Amino acid sequence: MSVLAYIVYIAALMCSHVAAFRVQTNMRVSLMQHIMKLPLGYIETEGSGKIRKVVADSTAATETFLAHSLPDKAVSYATPIGLIAMLLIFDWRIGLICLIPAVLAFLAMGGMMGEKLQNDMKEYQNALDEMSAEAVEYVRGIPVVKTFGQSVFSFKRFKEAIDKYEEWTIKYTVLMRIPMVLFTTAANAVFAALIVCSFIFTRGGITNTFLYNILFYLIITPLLTITLMKVAYAGESEMVVKDALGRMYSILNEEPLSEARDPKVPKDSSIIIEDISFTYDEKKSNAIDGISLEIKPGDHVAFVGPSGGGKTTLASLIARFWDVDKGSIKIGGIDVKDIASDELMRQVSYVFQDSKLLKMSILDNVRMGRPDATDEEVVKALKDAMCWDIIEKLPEGLNTMIGSKGTYVSGGEAQRISIARAFLKNAPILILDEATAFADPDNEVMVQKAFANLSKDKTVIMIAHRLSTVVDADKICVLTDGKIAEAGKHEELLARGGIYSHMWNEYQKSVNWKVGKGA
Repeated sequence: MSVLAYIVYIAALMCSHVAAFRVQTNMRVSLMQHIMKLPLGYIETEGSGKIRKVVADSTAATETFLAHSLPDKAVSYATPIGLIAMLLIFDWRIGLICLIPAVLAFLAMGGMMGEKLQNDMKEYQNALDEMSAEAVEYVRGIPVVKTFGQSVFSFKRFKEAIDKYEEWTIKYTVLMRIPMVLFTTAANAVFAALIVCSFIFTRGGITNTFLYNILFYLIITPLLTITLMKVAYAGESEMVVKDALGRMYSILNEEPLSEARDPKVPKDSSIIIEDISFTYDEKKSNAIDGISLEIKPGDHVAFVGPSGGGKTTLASLIARFWDVDKGSIKIGGIDVKDIASDELMRQVSYVFQDSKLLKMSILDNVRMGRPDATDEEVVKALKDAMCWDIIEKLPEGLNTMIGSKGTYVSGGEAQRISIARAFLKNAPILILDEATAFADPDNEVMVQKAFANLSKDKTVIMIAHRLSTVVDADKICVLTDGKIAEAGKHEELLARGGIYSHMWNEYQKSVNWKVGKGA
C-alpha cells in the first residue's frame, strides 16, 4: 500500500507540475500578446522593469502555487480534520481539551489572512515592483552615476524606492508579528493541554488505558502542530498568488487600441491631421492642442521647436502609438483607426532617437523590418544604409550578436543599422525622430547619406534639433506648447523673423562656438 501511495503521489506531482508549467506559459503568452496591443504610452508610463516583473515573477508565483502549494493545500486541510477525528475517537475528553489550542490557532490564522493584511501585502508588492523598476533604470544609468562619482543613494528615485520598500517590509512584519506569535503559541500549546489533562484525569489514579491514550496523544499532537503550520503557509501562498493574479489582470484589463471592424487600405502616403488634441494625463494640459496639418505624398516635413513642444508626440500619433482624444488623423484618405494595425505598420517606418537593437545577430535585427526577406536583401539594405563598413570590421560579420543597447557598435553605428531595417521594410511613410542625436561627426555624415537614400519617393517626417538637417524640407513646422506656432520653408520662416528665425540664429552661434583660452 505504501509503495502504491508513493507511486500515486509521484504521478500526481508530475501532473500538477506539467499543468502548472502550461498555465504559466499560457499566461505569459496572453500577457505579451495583450501588451503588444496596448498604446505605447502605457509601457512608457508603467516602466519596463515593472512590466517585466509582472510577466516573469507574477506568472512564476502562479506556477509555484499550482505545482506545489495547491497539492499540499488539499493535504494540509484534510490532515487536521483526520487528526481531530482521531483525537475525539480515542478519548473524547482529552480530544476536546486538545482542540482548544487548535481553535485558537485557527482564530489567529484568521488575523493573518484578514482583509487589512491582504491590502498591506498588495502595498508591499507595489513597493517591491517599484524598487525593481527603479533598479533597472539605475543599472542602465550606472555609467553616468560612476562618471560623476555618485552612489546608489544619490540616485534619488532608486533611493526613495528602496526606502519605501523598507518601510512596507517593516510595517508588514510588525503587523504580522502579533498574529504569528499567537498562532505559533496556540499551535504548540497542545502539549500544555496534555499536561492539564494529566492533572485533571489522574486524580483517581493512572490506568493503563489512560497512559496508552496519553502516549498516543503525545505522538499525534506534534503532527497536528505541523499540519496547522502548513495550513498557515498555504494561506500565505494563497495571498501571494491572489496579489499576483491581481497584477496580471491589471494589465489584461487595460484597454487596447481598437481594431478596425471594416479595415481599409490607404490609397497613397498623404497625411491629413484635422484639429487633433491629446493629453497623456486627463489632469494635465494637452500635449497636443488643436493641430491641423496637411502633408502631400512625397513631401518632406520637419518638426522643430523647444523640448516638450509636442514634436515626438505628434509623430507618435501619426503612427498611432496612441489614439487622439479629439479630431482625426488620415493616411491616404483613411482614418488611422480604420486601418488594420498590421497594414498601418506596413505603411509607416519609425526610426527612433534611441535605436532599438535587440540582443540577437545583426542579420536578425535588420530582418525584423521584413521577416520573409532573404539574406541578399538584408545585405542590400545594409549597404544602402551605409552600414557595410560596420559589418566588415566585426568578427562574425552579419552573425555578430549585439546587445539591446548596441553592445558591440557605437550609437551612430547602431542608428545606421536601424536605418537598414527601415530600408528593408521600405514603407511609403518614414518618421525620423532626431535620428542623428547620438552620432559622432563621421557617423552623422554617413547617417545623413543613408537618410538621403532612404527618403527617395517617400513621405518623410523629421524631428530635429540640429536645424542644418531641415533646411531643404518642403515644410518646417515649429511646435511650442502642443501647437504649430509657425510653418513654411526655411527661407520663408527666416524672413518672418519669428520663433524659427530666433532658433536659427542661436543654432548658428552654437555651431561657431569655440573653447577659448583662459586669461
